[in-house]
Amino acid sequence: MNYRTIRRPNFFYTTAPLPCPYLPGRTERKVVTELTGPEAESLHDRLSRAGFRRSHNIAYAPVCPSCKACVPIRIPVAMFEPDRGLRRIARANIVLTTREITATATVEQFQLFQRYQQARHGDGDMASMSFYDYRAMVEDTPIETFMTEFRDPAQRLMACCLVDRLADGLSAVYSFFAPDTGFKSLGTFAILRLIDQARAMGLPYVYLGYWVAESQKMAYKTRFRPCEILSGGAWRVLAEPLTTTHANVDGAPFSEAVSHILPAASTVR
Repeated sequence: MNYRTIRRPNFFYTTAPLPCPYLPGRTERKVVTELTGPEAESLHDRLSRAGFRRSHNIAYAPVCPSCKACVPIRIPVAMFEPDRGLRRIARANIVLTTREITATATVEQFQLFQRYQQARHGDGDMASMSFYDYRAMVEDTPIETFMTEFRDPAQRLMACCLVDRLADGLSAVYSFFAPDTGFKSLGTFAILRLIDQARAMGLPYVYLGYWVAESQKMAYKTRFRPCEILSGGAWRVLAEPLTTTHANVDGAPFSEAVSHILPAASTVR
């Protein structure tokens, strides 16, 4: 007699409305699902291609009823060519050394993280994170995750980038850097190195999360041309600035988006 393994259904939940971290005066809602068990990696891969992001053991995507500003964005590694400005940034930071380490939090990283938060996001929730909160952000992951550290010639830690490895690319989970340094555009440089890493690993994409056209903090993501955005159910090369009429996730109602990639998914609201 043959036995078929019963797949555990994926349940999706909608969060309560909260203030939007990107656009003042707006609220956000997310759809979330747990990444757990032996299928966590494959589920995360599929959801990432559909515009989801990961935090700890949760995958999430925006489902704000009155706003479609968050647009998934990624860089096709084989097509990417740095422009003059990006090449200048690469040259300005050429003395920095990079090292991939396991996703393990250190006090040195946390001190840099605190300096970055106070300088760049002092009014945000992450500015009050404790070391234990930071350690959970780095280490609480059900999939293959690593940290890339950037150090100057004196071996001082200048920047960090927490990265998820996907079947088709690398996903920049979170990056932070020294705000009071002579090095130029460290956040941009970290993405350039991530593109180099993906190319060396034979992976076709670097996922940058969400781009919000109305948010100045997100403007840097479109510097990496050509880049692709998820719109209308497909990844398309971004040829011109997007308007906020573009839908998040894939331009379709969430139930349709999830059923397209996860036929057995269940949604709970």
